[in-house]
Amino acid sequence: MSRPQPQQPQWVPTDTDIAEAKVTAFARFVERRHAVTPTDYTALWKWSVEYPGDFWQAVWDWFDVRSTTDPGPALADDSMPGAVWFPGARLNYAGHVLRNLPRERPALVYLDEEGRRTETSGAELARQTGAFAATLRSHGVGPGDSVVGYLPNIPEAVVALLATASLGATWAACGQDYAARAALDRLGQLEPKVLVTADGYRYAGTDHARTEQVTWLREHMPTLALTVVVTHTGAREHDSVVTPADPGAATWADATAGEHALVPVPVPFDHPLWVVFSSGTTGPPKGIVHGHGGVLLEHAKALSLQLDIGPDDIFFWYTSPSWMMWNFLVAGLVVGATVVCYDGAPSHPDADRLWRITAQEHVTVFGTSPGYVLACAKAGVVPRRDHDLSALRAVGVTGSTLPSSSSLWLAEKVGDRVQVMSITGGTDVVSAFIGSARTVPVWPGELSVPCLGVAVDAFDAEGRPVRGDVGELVVTAPMPSMPVRFWNDPDGTRYRDAYFSVYPGVWRHGDWISITERGTVEMHGRSDSTLNRHGIRMGSADIYQVVEKMPEIVEALVLGVERPDGGYWMPLFVVLADGVVLDDTLRERIGTAIREELSPRHVPDDIIAAPGVPHTRTGKKLEVPIKRILQGADIVRAVDRNAIDAPELVDWYRDRG
Repeated sequence: MSRPQPQQPQWVPTDTDIAEAKVTAFARFVERRHAVTPTDYTALWKWSVEYPGDFWQAVWDWFDVRSTTDPGPALADDSMPGAVWFPGARLNYAGHVLRNLPRERPALVYLDEEGRRTETSGAELARQTGAFAATLRSHGVGPGDSVVGYLPNIPEAVVALLATASLGATWAACGQDYAARAALDRLGQLEPKVLVTADGYRYAGTDHARTEQVTWLREHMPTLALTVVVTHTGAREHDSVVTPADPGAATWADATAGEHALVPVPVPFDHPLWVVFSSGTTGPPKGIVHGHGGVLLEHAKALSLQLDIGPDDIFFWYTSPSWMMWNFLVAGLVVGATVVCYDGAPSHPDADRLWRITAQEHVTVFGTSPGYVLACAKAGVVPRRDHDLSALRAVGVTGSTLPSSSSLWLAEKVGDRVQVMSITGGTDVVSAFIGSARTVPVWPGELSVPCLGVAVDAFDAEGRPVRGDVGELVVTAPMPSMPVRFWNDPDGTRYRDAYFSVYPGVWRHGDWISITERGTVEMHGRSDSTLNRHGIRMGSADIYQVVEKMPEIVEALVLGVERPDGGYWMPLFVVLADGVVLDDTLRERIGTAIREELSPRHVPDDIIAAPGVPHTRTGKKLEVPIKRILQGADIVRAVDRNAIDAPELVDWYRDRG
């Protein structure tokens, strides 16, 4: 079921926006080179997916990607899976980043909860990267080896990534909010040679020491040749994991001392750059391997042509090294922007903390989650009144579906000339399938455009395209940043099963979408948590958009639970605002809102007050694992408690089954 479409856009580009947009300059470049005239964004997108080899070659040339050898054809084999891109290329992601670092402004700005602020210039970032690469090299790190990070969102994490990549080694990281066991489940898969970590982190006003966890990780990573520790929270000396008598450990200061020339190692296009991990809530987290060339091309395109970011921009996305959006944030350096790293809670000490940072740092493009936007709305935050946001040009939102009410709140409370860029993609491609462009309008509750070079479609169960109705999000042609492979998947079976088992030769992502007549896209939630009442399907996101805008409701979780006897139970769990009681009147109001705004068939069977909603570490609601638990699945097999934010809630939901 598609939602009623809004009658008016909330943001329309001006003639100046269109003329100055980076995608407009790129379109002119394509026109000169290929004797085609992309009259607007839609025409350019159609060309990009009809002629993917020409498009990605144009991206390569436009961003001056350099290979030490003849790179060969852009797309030598368009099989999916198994596409072959630039088969002769020898390049390095870190080399491209270091070549484009800001010269007149800081490359990195770091802030923490206590108000500490540091700047790292492009020259200093390059120096630290060269010095740390020399330390890694001295401990035998090179192509085929792995370096892992157990770190907060701090500049040292960026340096470690770039130094690792420069050597052709493989990087992986997770934040220190993960317990040591959960970190090992991820990082231990790579059998790392070096661990880069910190003594702890600060969140919501509390310091969290991690020295014991680091010691435990070292004991359980027998392949380590070196552990490098950043003094971040200032752990007491006797708590430190680094001592002069320990030859297997070093301080960050020692590991980045001195001047060392950095000569990035040229590697093949699909040489592993990093491993990012699936949420891992229902089993061992999948390690998803991405290559140097695919990430470089995709991130250059996404940051510049979709988000319109360049050397004059200050880019801030609230994220953590546990989430692929951290990798996406670092990609601001690919296009020469200044990147802002914030380590702390988004609403501490006040709900508008991120808006204050955006104003303080003159951020031009700010990224956050729908949850934060909704929390600000319910807290009565008015960013445009309380902060100078004159530099802010756009707000990006991802992680879950952005309701139209939240999109309109941004227009009213942040600024009606601030573009709302709702995007959707995934760890799987470490980028977006559908998003925004500076040259197209924004419609509330809708994603503006399919991204260039992404052959997005919506399929029904028989693999036929559908319009105006709900279908599976699919990609019908390869993208360069599709995974090189899964870690520990030698014959590719897990990889093929994950994306290509439903529609052979077509990528199925696992989201419900509907493509509107105007080409925008509505998101309806995960297709594996579909609500199917009387044969009528609806995404959970549609329910949340109605229920969570009610002031009495902090958050909601809706499930469709098939029963062994053929029955179907659809409970709605609601987390109530302080002082609110779930009485019959409120239940009736919730049911009426769903009946009138969505569908009378999808009014829940039960509305139950809940103490909270558990999420993955990247903020996604734990719909499928909780559904499986309510169906009687073994709780140990259904969910990995180490991979979620509130493991104690799992037992509460189990007892509701």
